[in-house]
Amino acid sequence: MVADTPIEPHLLAQLLEVTPGRVEELCESLANEYEQGGRGFVLVRVAGGYRFQSHPDLAPYVERFVLEGQSARLSAAALETLAIVAYKQPVSRAQVAAIRGVNADGVLRTLLTRGYVAEVARDPGPGQAVLYGTTTVFLERLGLNRIEDLPPIADFVPGPEIMDALEQTLRADPLDEDPMQDEDTMQDEDPMGDEDPVRDGGAVEDDDPVAGAEDE
Repeated sequence: MVADTPIEPHLLAQLLEVTPGRVEELCESLANEYEQGGRGFVLVRVAGGYRFQSHPDLAPYVERFVLEGQSARLSAAALETLAIVAYKQPVSRAQVAAIRGVNADGVLRTLLTRGYVAEVARDPGPGQAVLYGTTTVFLERLGLNRIEDLPPIADFVPGPEIMDALEQTLRADPLDEDPMQDEDTMQDEDPMGDEDPVRDGGAVEDDDPVAGAEDE
């Protein structure tokens, strides 16, 4: 109750002078007891440790209390950027911008200020760009114990059959007649036909025996 971050089992084991396995057993027993008793709080494992927090059923009331008079919600752009960092980490600003299609500097600064992302490494390539990843604060806010607990990204991507259907829909049918091709054909046709003196003249030149002799 006095800690501001989740406490890891091995630290609790040191404080209580018991094994980490015993700590795990005690915490699970307490969590079950609180849940069965219908308490307004729960003991959960999150971000690699244990902490007390309000029961999920009370979330609307807690949110009303915390956000009263404040605007603490992340924008859609911030949520998109945060999702990219979470699933692609470590990732650079340029990579985030390439995925979103827009500059992400301002949004990343917001996420850094909120403590959801942090600088985790440097790209070994030219320029040594800063690489970003999520923090334990991010895990706490989402109630995750590890980043691997995020839902698989495949759950949010259309299946191969849907992609094939979309591709077929967007693909031009090669059997369709090209109206531009018809227009070009019409433009190539000479309305004056064989009566065109220029064309007739050209035909005579092609049949010129002298020209043919020179070519030979």
